[in-house]
Amino acid sequence: MNALQLAEQLVKRSEVAEGTRKIVLLVMDGVGDIRHPDNGFRTPLEVAQTPNLDRLAARSALGRIIPVDYGITPGSGPAHLGLFGYDPREVEIGRGVLEVVGMDMPLKPGDVAARANFCTVRDGVVTDRRAGRPATEVSAEKVKLLQRAVPRIDDVELVIRAGKGHRFGVVFRGPGLVGDVSDTDPHEDGEPVRKAAPGSEGARKTAEVVNAFVRQAAEALGGKEPINAVLTRGVSSRPDIPGLAERFGLRCGAIATYPMYRGLASLVGMDLLETGQSVEEEFQCCLDNWEGYDFFFIHVKPTDEAGEDGAHERKVAAIEAVDPHVPTLLEAGPEVLAVTGDHSTPCPMKLHSWHPVPLLLHSPRCGADGRLRFTEADCNVGSLGIFRAMYLFPLMLANAGLLDKYGA
Repeated sequence: MNALQLAEQLVKRSEVAEGTRKIVLLVMDGVGDIRHPDNGFRTPLEVAQTPNLDRLAARSALGRIIPVDYGITPGSGPAHLGLFGYDPREVEIGRGVLEVVGMDMPLKPGDVAARANFCTVRDGVVTDRRAGRPATEVSAEKVKLLQRAVPRIDDVELVIRAGKGHRFGVVFRGPGLVGDVSDTDPHEDGEPVRKAAPGSEGARKTAEVVNAFVRQAAEALGGKEPINAVLTRGVSSRPDIPGLAERFGLRCGAIATYPMYRGLASLVGMDLLETGQSVEEEFQCCLDNWEGYDFFFIHVKPTDEAGEDGAHERKVAAIEAVDPHVPTLLEAGPEVLAVTGDHSTPCPMKLHSWHPVPLLLHSPRCGADGRLRFTEADCNVGSLGIFRAMYLFPLMLANAGLLDKYGA
C-alpha cells in the first residue's frame, strides 16, 4: 500500500465536510528551468522580481518534485495527474481526450479523440509546428473550413472544434474505432509529418482514418503558408478513473484557461469554474468561489509557452505577473498553498524536460526553511527534498490537518 492509498483511508472526511480548510494548488506550467550561458547562468526564477513569493518562501517548506520518474520527460497529462495524486505510470489519459473534454465536446462511448494543431509544412517537412501561433479567431475560421471539407471519412463522422491559438480538437465517431494510435506530430521542427500507426491490431482502422484526415485537411487548406497542414497528437479513448471526491471527499474547483487542463481536471472530478483569460481574473475566480470548494487548482500557462519558445525574458515576465496576486490569495486564508509547476520547460531546450520542478509548500504545519528566494537553487536545499509529484497530494492533505494517524 503506497502513500496515496493510505491517504484515501486516513482522510478525515467529517472534517473535510466542514469545508473550513482550503487547499490551493497554484501551477505555473513549465516553471522549472536550467542555468545556461546564453542566459547568464541564471534561470527565469532567479532573474524574476518576486518579492511576495520570496517572502513566502522564507516561511515555507521548499523542495523539488519529479513529475513521473527520474530521467522521464512528461507530457502535460501525466505531469498533472501526478500533481492530482495519481500515479501517472498506472493511470493513462490520452492528450486528445483531455483536449476535447476541456473544450466541452461530447465524447460518447466508442468515440476517439485527438488533439490537433495547425502547422506549416514545406516539401513534406514541418517548418513550424505552431504555424506562427495564429490568433484564435484566425484558427477558428480554418476549423470551419475543415469541418465543411472533411465532415466524415467513410463511415466515420468527424466533429472538429477550435481551441486556443493554433490548437483544435477532433472527435472521430463511428464503428470499430480504438484510440491506440501514434502521433503524426514529429514533435520537432525540421522533421517530416509522421504517419499515424496502430499500437494494436484493433487500432488499424483508426490509424487509417487519422492519416486520411491529415491528408484531406492539407488539401483543404490549399498549401498557403503559414497555415497549410495539421498535426495530430494523443489519439485516445476516454478512461474510467475514480475522482477526487470519491477518493478524498473533496469538493474541487479548477481554474484554467486552456482546454487540455480543464479536460484533465474534469476527468478527475473537478468542477470547471468560469474565468477570464488573465492571471488576475484567474485569481479573482478563486476568491469568488472560495466558500464553495475545499480544493482549488489554478493553472497559469504563459510560463510554459515562453519556455517552449526559448523566450527567457518573456518567461521572467510571466513569473512576475503571478507574484502580485499572491498576497490577495493568502488574505483569503488557505490552510495550504502549494506553488509549483507540472514539469520543467527550460528555455535553452524549448521543450518539456525531466528536470525536477521547484516546489513551495506553505501551511501552519509545514515548518520554515528560511530560504530567501523561491528558485531552483533554494528548493534544492529545502526540507521537503526531492520526491515524486504524486506524493504532493497526501502532503497537502497532511499539512491541512486532514489525515488521521496511521496505526496505534
